[in-house]
Amino acid sequence: MGWRTVVVSKPSKLDLKLGYMVVRDSEGTVRVHISEISVLIIENTASSVTAALLNELTKQKIKVIFCDEKRNPSSELVSYYGCHDSSLKVRSQMEWKSESKQAVWTAIVTEKIKNQRNNLVYFQLTEYQLLDRYLEELEFNDETNREGHAAKVYFNAMFGKNFSRSEDCPINAMLNYGYGIILSCVNREIVSNGYVTQIGLFHDNMFNQFNLGSDIMEPLRAIVDRKTKEYMPEKFEKEEKKVVLELLSNELLVDGKRQTLLNAIRIYVKSVFDAIENNDISNIKFYSYEL
Repeated sequence: MGWRTVVVSKPSKLDLKLGYMVVRDSEGTVRVHISEISVLIIENTASSVTAALLNELTKQKIKVIFCDEKRNPSSELVSYYGCHDSSLKVRSQMEWKSESKQAVWTAIVTEKIKNQRNNLVYFQLTEYQLLDRYLEELEFNDETNREGHAAKVYFNAMFGKNFSRSEDCPINAMLNYGYGIILSCVNREIVSNGYVTQIGLFHDNMFNQFNLGSDIMEPLRAIVDRKTKEYMPEKFEKEEKKVVLELLSNELLVDGKRQTLLNAIRIYVKSVFDAIENNDISNIKFYSYEL
């Protein structure tokens, strides 16, 4: 599995030659070996990609993200077959027991609120005490929507009482860009493990192709939140996107070992499936910043 995050920001032609991705633009040619690539982001809508290259990227399980005219992630390339026994895995996914899914969802929501709480502590914001209370009140399957209450307190504390997630501003642009990148990485691991992204644990929107990814990524959002709070962008352009993309190579602790965020996502997603299949939420391997 590769480690490079490659961003194509200029009008370019991308094709495949002798195991390399070849990128040609007005300034010259760049070659990157396919084995080195983990994520490919095509920002410029004037770029073209050959079918041969797309086919090879899919075979190598490289996540390809396409951006819209505003250079925000808008779609991604998802393989039909990410695992040799995908048919078996999908049948298993269709038969997941409600109790197992709800137990895993409860663990995910708990971890999400914990991570939000830890961010508030990190920035010395006293609202963390409210999130401590919500954690104590959290019920099985979050029947009383402590997640929603925590989110309102959390975002107001992090970015100001007048902040709204629906506002068109640089902070939301940075959050949305980061969330989009992480969702794409989670989706890659879901498919690589043989499951489908449409069938979720909690999310079940008929128009959302990535219900399962939306569920699993929830605890990872706090990583983007922390970086956005540290940076507090006054604009969201090339430099700010670079800051977000660098998160993928940042180190976290998973199961007592240091891992890049990309590896942490890989381990975490696999552990969620282990927890569901074994009906044991102790299998889930969440990230942390410290031992």
